[in-house]
Amino acid sequence: MTAALVAAGLGIIPGTAQAADPVPVAAGVAEAIAAASTSEGFHSPAGRTIRTALPPAAAEGNGTANAKTAAPQSAQAAQTVQSEQAALDAGANPALAVDVSGTSYTAHGIDLTALITSADFALDVVIDWGDGKTDTVTAQGNAEVRRSHTYDKSGEYQVKVTVTDTANAVQAVNGGAFLTPGSDFTPHTPTRLLDTRNGTGAPTGKVAGQGSARVKVAGNASVPAGVTAVALNVTVTETVDSGYVTAWPGAGYDRPGTSNLNYTPGRSVPNLVIVPVGEDGYVELYNGGPQPVDLIADVTGYFTRASAAGYTSMTPARFVDTRDGVGATKGRLAARSAFTTRIGGLQGVPQGISAVALNVTVTEPAGPGHLTAYSGSGPVPTASNLNFVPGQTVANAVIVPVAADGTIKVFNGSWMPAHVVVDVVGYYSNDSKAAFLPFTPFRTLDTREEAYGWPGGRFRAREFITQGFTPEAATGVEAYVLNTTVTGTGGTGFLSVAPSPSALPVEGGPAAPAGPRPGSSTLNWTAGDTVPNLVQASDGEHGVITFWNQGHEDADLVLDVFGVYQSK
Repeated sequence: MTAALVAAGLGIIPGTAQAADPVPVAAGVAEAIAAASTSEGFHSPAGRTIRTALPPAAAEGNGTANAKTAAPQSAQAAQTVQSEQAALDAGANPALAVDVSGTSYTAHGIDLTALITSADFALDVVIDWGDGKTDTVTAQGNAEVRRSHTYDKSGEYQVKVTVTDTANAVQAVNGGAFLTPGSDFTPHTPTRLLDTRNGTGAPTGKVAGQGSARVKVAGNASVPAGVTAVALNVTVTETVDSGYVTAWPGAGYDRPGTSNLNYTPGRSVPNLVIVPVGEDGYVELYNGGPQPVDLIADVTGYFTRASAAGYTSMTPARFVDTRDGVGATKGRLAARSAFTTRIGGLQGVPQGISAVALNVTVTEPAGPGHLTAYSGSGPVPTASNLNFVPGQTVANAVIVPVAADGTIKVFNGSWMPAHVVVDVVGYYSNDSKAAFLPFTPFRTLDTREEAYGWPGGRFRAREFITQGFTPEAATGVEAYVLNTTVTGTGGTGFLSVAPSPSALPVEGGPAAPAGPRPGSSTLNWTAGDTVPNLVQASDGEHGVITFWNQGHEDADLVLDVFGVYQSK
C-alpha cells in the first residue's frame, strides 16, 4: 500500500496505545509557559501617587470626582490650589498613597498588586484595566489588594488604581502601562528573505557545515520593527550529506539542541518554522551537517505584541484532494497552473479570517517541481512551500493569507502534473483570541532513547502514542507548536496528529481509547526517510495529543515543542 493511498484514510484498524509517561512533558510545558509569559510588567512606587482633594459634592457621594464642578476663577486659582494642598497635608489622612505593580502570568493575563498606605479609614478602590473594564473593591487602612485580569487581545494597556477616602475627601491615583506577553499574527504575502544560491539576504555561497546564515527579518520586506516571532518556510537544498537545520533568535541566545528540519544527500527539504526574532531583528539558521548546503527562507507572516489576528485550532479537516475531486477538479493539477478553493465559510471555518494554517501534500508528481499556496486574490509569489521529485509524496505545514472572499490558491510550479491534498488545522482571525507564546525549544519524546518518560522501543506500525501536554496550572491553551520528525522508516506510511478524546489513564491503569483513526496526514515517508514537519496541534479538552503511525512498518518519532497559543 502506497503512502498516498494510506493518506486517503484507508487504514481503519484500531490502534494500540504506546503511552509515554506524561509527567515530564506536562511539567516541562508548565515551566515553559511560565517562563514565556513572564515579562518585566510595570511597577509604579507609592512616591508617584497623585493625591487630590475631592470637592464637597464628591465627598458626600461615592468618592468619584464630579466632572461638572465649576473651575475656580482664574484670579483665585493659585490660592485655591495652595489651600487644597495644605488641606491634604494637614488632613486626617495625609499619607494616603498606593504602590502599583503588574506582572504577567499568561499570554493575555495580568496579576496586579496594589499596596495601600492609609490611616484607619474605609477606602473605595477602583482598578481600571485600560480596556473599558473595571474592578471595584473595598479596603480599610493599610491594605494589600491583589486582582487578576485577562485581556481579550494582545497590546499595551494603561492600568490605573484609584483609592478614595470619602470621609476625608481625598483621593490617590497611580498606575502604569502593561504590555501583554502574547503576540498576535499578521499574514504576509510569501516573500523570499534568504537564498544563498543567488545572494538574496546573504552573500552568494553555501552555508558551511556547522556554520550559520543570518536572516534579517525586522525592517525587511515590510516586516515591522518590534516583531517578536516570524513564520518562515525554510528549505535546504544542494545537499551532499545528511544533516539538520536549527532556527533560533541568534545573538544573545544559546542555540537549542532541537532541530527544525532534517536532510539527506541529494534532497531538497522544506519545513515551516515559527521562531522568535532576536533583539537585533535577525534569526539564525544553523547547518548541523558536516558539508555545505544552500538555504532558502520565505516569510509568510509575523507576530507582534499588538492587537491583530489570534489563532483558533481545529481537528484537522480535509478541504482538497484532487484524487477524489474534493475541493477542486478531480485529476492531477496541471503543470504551471493553479486551482482556487474556498476555506472561509466551510467545515466550521468562519468567514472573514485573515489566514489559514494548512498541511499541504503533493503526491504522484510526474516530474520535479514545487508547490506554492497563496491568497485567492493575489498573484503567484516567487516563494515556494514544498519541493518534490518524480513519484515523491511530500507534506509541509503552510500558513497562507486568505482573500476577502475566503479563498486561497495552490500553484503547481512543475512542468508536469501532480495531485494535491490540503488539510486545514486552524485559522487566524480578529475574533480569535489565542496569542502566541514562543518557548525555548525542548524535546518531549525520542523513541530512539529511553528518556523524556519514554520506556524504550520503536513507534510501532498501526499504533499510536499519547502524550499529556497541558498541566492543570495552564489555562486557555488553544494549540501547541510542535516539530515532528519521523526517522528509521522501513516502508511507506504517514503520521497523523490529533487531540485525544480521552484523558490520560491513572498510573498502572489500562490505556485510554484513542478514538477513531484520523484520515488526515501530517507528514509522509518512504523507506529510509527522515522527514520533519511543523504541527500546530490542539490538545483538546483533556490536554492530551495522540500521534498515529499510519504505516505498516515500525519507525521512530521525535517531538520538539516550540511554543503555545493561549487565549487567557
